[in-house]
Amino acid sequence: MKAKDLEVKVKTKEKAAEDNEVKETEVAAEAEAEEKTEAKEEQVKEETEKKAEEKAEEKAEEPEKKDKKEKKDKKDIQIEELNDKILRQMAEFDNYRKRTEKEKSAMFDMGAKNIVEKILPVIDNFERGFDMLSEEEKAQPFAAGMEKVYKQMMTGLTEAGLKEIEALNCEFNPDLHNAVMHVEDENAGENIVVEVFQKGYYFKDTIVRHSMVKVAN
Repeated sequence: MKAKDLEVKVKTKEKAAEDNEVKETEVAAEAEAEEKTEAKEEQVKEETEKKAEEKAEEKAEEPEKKDKKEKKDKKDIQIEELNDKILRQMAEFDNYRKRTEKEKSAMFDMGAKNIVEKILPVIDNFERGFDMLSEEEKAQPFAAGMEKVYKQMMTGLTEAGLKEIEALNCEFNPDLHNAVMHVEDENAGENIVVEVFQKGYYFKDTIVRHSMVKVAN
């Protein structure tokens, strides 16, 4: 064999060896790429299955959470209704208490007013009797004792709410005074009370009796 042919044959073998090595490298690269692809697909599949499982679990838990929320909401509603009911009952009771106290006070005042109306003629008789006495007679023990009884009675009635209506030398007021006589008097002002025949009284801001008066025109 010639040297030139031998050289060609050697080069041909080397070229074939290189081609085989390249082919093997390519096959190995393809295998590695395929393995990576399969691994990636497996990972994606696992993640997809995991997400699906998580979603299924969440979906399964939703009715339970909803039931708990509904149960909680129902309890809250019941609590609010009970609180509202208690507050309304307390307000109603407070209004009832105030109304009852007001009615009791009004009934008491009405009863006291009726008693005062019956006592006023006694007061009038005391005052008329004292007006008829002279100074010497007033100094007598009996008259002095009766005056003390009169003053004690008036003190008690005043503390209870009795008050005399001012009339003498005041302008006539039809809401307070009952004019039973008119007189021409140049010394007195027009429409002025110049004499009181019977005293009028308040009892706790309510007129028990009007003053009976003489008015100057």
